[in-house]
Amino acid sequence: MAKNEANNSALKIIPLGGLHEIGKNTCLFEYDDEIILLDAGLAFPTEAMHGVNIVLPDTTYLRENRHKIKGMIVTHGHEDHIGGIAFHLKQFDIPVIYGPRLAMAMLEGKLEEAGVRDRTEIRTVLPRDVVRIGKNFLVEYIRNTHSIADSFTVAIHTPLGVVIHTGDFKIDHTPVDGEKFDLQRLAEHGEKGVLCLLSDSTNAEIPGFTPSERSVYPNLERVFSQATGRLFVTTFASSVHRINMILDIAKKQNRVVTVVGRSMLNLIAHARNLGYIKCEDNLLQPLHAVRNLPDERVLVLTTGSQGETMAAMTRIANKEHPHIKIRQGDTVVFSANPIPGNTIAVVNTIDKLMIQGAKVVYGRDKGIHVSGHGCQEEQKLMIALTRPKFFVPFHGEHRMLVKHAETAQSMGIPAENMIIIQNGDIVELTEDAIRVAGKVPSGIELVDTTSSGMVSAKVLQERQRMASEGIITIAAAIDWNGKLLAKPETHLRGVVTSVERSLLQTWVKQRIEEILTVRWTEFAPGGEAADVDWGGLQGTLERELQRSIRRELQCQPSVTLLMQIPDEPPVKVADGRRRRTRTAAQVAS
Repeated sequence: MAKNEANNSALKIIPLGGLHEIGKNTCLFEYDDEIILLDAGLAFPTEAMHGVNIVLPDTTYLRENRHKIKGMIVTHGHEDHIGGIAFHLKQFDIPVIYGPRLAMAMLEGKLEEAGVRDRTEIRTVLPRDVVRIGKNFLVEYIRNTHSIADSFTVAIHTPLGVVIHTGDFKIDHTPVDGEKFDLQRLAEHGEKGVLCLLSDSTNAEIPGFTPSERSVYPNLERVFSQATGRLFVTTFASSVHRINMILDIAKKQNRVVTVVGRSMLNLIAHARNLGYIKCEDNLLQPLHAVRNLPDERVLVLTTGSQGETMAAMTRIANKEHPHIKIRQGDTVVFSANPIPGNTIAVVNTIDKLMIQGAKVVYGRDKGIHVSGHGCQEEQKLMIALTRPKFFVPFHGEHRMLVKHAETAQSMGIPAENMIIIQNGDIVELTEDAIRVAGKVPSGIELVDTTSSGMVSAKVLQERQRMASEGIITIAAAIDWNGKLLAKPETHLRGVVTSVERSLLQTWVKQRIEEILTVRWTEFAPGGEAADVDWGGLQGTLERELQRSIRRELQCQPSVTLLMQIPDEPPVKVADGRRRRTRTAAQVAS
């Protein structure tokens, strides 16, 4: 950990993700020798992160302090709040996880699939439930409104006072499920005294209020009624309220719904079991059952509203889906706006669908999507109700945090009572002051889910280099005396160069011979074949060839040397006994 001037008697608030970015929301609260976690989300990779499926926050500090972890609070079921939990449980135990019923149902499936269900205890909570975690933390769940059902703000009672973390929120006075924001309870906390407010900053730049989720209904109804053929609708898989409206409109317009996409199927199954989605069984049908229906009676509900590579709508657009092909007359509705970083992927998906003959309905002007995050007036109302002594803008990119701080200052919170922080900052909170008192590791951890392994910075750099500059492989056979047995084979993949391949092969041969002549004795001291350090020789040859090739070609390809030696080493007779050195296969192993 970097220099740390923290006071052990203070409350420490340490965000590991979610600041100066969108996603991987993860925060911990520490007092004395106890830590509780609030959410543990993931983010999705950039285009430069080749082969990476998931981005997680650096959890070095948690691994080093695993003995202090007493439990976790989950605010709601979005992937950027619960998607990292299964991966973290492979590295450290979390004794108990408290969260809403829908989020815990989704989490339980993730933990079972990852094989870590036995490493924690899952407990569900209801509005106004209060749970004790360790000696120092008492957590109250306060119902809020967001784009997913069963979402909460939390009031964390500590020895120094109450800290309110809003979670993701908007203030929707007409929620689809009728579960209204518990503003009364927030006001009660504000009346008693709130030490610090940590508040969602996602829409801090946008004036006014975020429209109610119900405002989308008539616009979706109009768009659906204008579709004369098959209707495809894509939205966030976790948008339970939106899915409820889509199903209701489908029933009214005599369409049968088939769901495509694993995450959408799982979410709907959990939400129906818990009563968050209500529809007749015959409204939902498997894909094969709707193939014989007239096009005007079919609605296909899919994942892929963000252009995700493996999502159903993306695969359909790329003509890669095994069962669904776009036809002339189809209508595709994007009931979601691109989140930052996904715009290009979404636009490319839309283009491909239109080229295949679909009418695509998308864009903010259509009124078929609203945000799940509050704008400036809702952020002001949150501050007015809680009346915090100290304020920290949370969850958002830097400009959002700055704007939210300006809003808080306009509400009367002194500038010296608020701070803008980064991931890894140790926020030290006492009854009288707030400050940054150090820093913990705060980078990222990259996951390749196809191999269930972490992608190191070195591996990512190699992938980036291969993608941008290509790769050169060299196969060289060397005998037990340090001589080439044949001319090395050189192969280029993705490398742009004006040098003729034959000339490059000749140059590589000469360079290997030079290195062997000058440095062979370093790896075969005394000339004994049994003592040859073949691994060291291969590493040296590869490094020297890479350095020389990059200098000669004026580019930065990856260089891989495949070194071969004879299977049978020379035999030496000593004291009447035969000695045999290692074979090439043994060297390779």
